[in-house]
Amino acid sequence: MKNNVKELLAYLEGFITENRKEGFLRVLKNRTKHFTIAIEDVYQLHNTSAVMRSCEVFGIQELNVIEEKFGKRIDTEIAMGAQKWVDVNRFNSVQSCINELKGQGYQIIATTPHNDSCMLHEFDISKPSALFFGTERNGLSEEVIQQADGFLKIPMVGYTESLNISVSAAIIIQDVTNRLRQSEINWQLTEDEVLDKRLDWTRKSIKDIEFIEKKFYEIKE
Repeated sequence: MKNNVKELLAYLEGFITENRKEGFLRVLKNRTKHFTIAIEDVYQLHNTSAVMRSCEVFGIQELNVIEEKFGKRIDTEIAMGAQKWVDVNRFNSVQSCINELKGQGYQIIATTPHNDSCMLHEFDISKPSALFFGTERNGLSEEVIQQADGFLKIPMVGYTESLNISVSAAIIIQDVTNRLRQSEINWQLTEDEVLDKRLDWTRKSIKDIEFIEKKFYEIKE
């Protein structure tokens, strides 16, 4: 199966430029699944899209979106193309998201200023972690808070007790990914994960991809 994927990738790469191929490899060197982001029932669409953009910019490969109450849309203008490069996993309940992420080996970290939270600069980055962000008005639900393995907050010295979700996410993602890349932790994507994303991104870069893939399989026969 892996050899088939490599053959297909080699064929499809003939339809994109060398610069694009090299760009994929360069970006994927800095991609990680050591951390993943989860956002819970964010009402303002542009906030979901902005968090996705932060994931892409700072190298987080997966974004988990819980849509228990609100619609399934992405503001492409705000996302600025990030939806092509970040994998979005959608869940219709908080519990299904938590179960899935725990099953993948992530600890659940609730970002909240209200609990006995760890300060951002003191957060232990060694464990694979799913960082949860809540709604604009009410923050994270009790369902997340009760099942969290830990709490995290951004140090603030003003009167305002919280930041907009997209701003909070950007600050936290930038901090933890920057520290991760400077660490000895094995944080990069596996060889198979890199291969999978190279194929995915190459396919997204080619017009008439279905016709071209059909030609590949005809040649193979």
